[in-house]
Amino acid sequence: MLRIMTPLQTIIETLQLKPHPEGGYFRETYRSTGQISQEALGNAYSGKRNYSTCIYYLLTSDSFSAFHRIIQDEVWHYYEGSPIALHMISPQGDYLRVMIGRAFDKGQVPQYVIPGGTWFAASVEDSNSCTLSGCTVSPGFDFADFELGKRDELLKRFPQHREVITQLTRAV
Repeated sequence: MLRIMTPLQTIIETLQLKPHPEGGYFRETYRSTGQISQEALGNAYSGKRNYSTCIYYLLTSDSFSAFHRIIQDEVWHYYEGSPIALHMISPQGDYLRVMIGRAFDKGQVPQYVIPGGTWFAASVEDSNSCTLSGCTVSPGFDFADFELGKRDELLKRFPQHREVITQLTRAV
């Protein structure tokens, strides 16, 4: 049986991507063999962590990466597709929107570092499109360091950002 695949399906299958809990698709591509001890990391961490991890991350315009945060800094790398908007709320409540993409004349950047502890979400800028990006985390990512934002809690903490929080969280 001949199967016709869309470009999106081709990317998902070729890169062996799986659904991500925050939205979109991902596959871990690197996890260092070296590790940092929990003692060296401090009390914010619940155990040892790899030096670094890296993933492919694919997001479509019919979804979004919901507000979440991790302990570590996370570097986003733009690869291909529509520009992607990174929406960030600092622990102090400051909002920042950064576009990653290739249109440097429009203020887009090819990579951006999101500081650890920052609430952040992502959305694809163009309709009927997708974005292939990558994320590098150091110390390495562990789901023990991941917190998915709850709409009601984020709205209580940051009521001044009601519109973007409502847009980029899932009602539970």
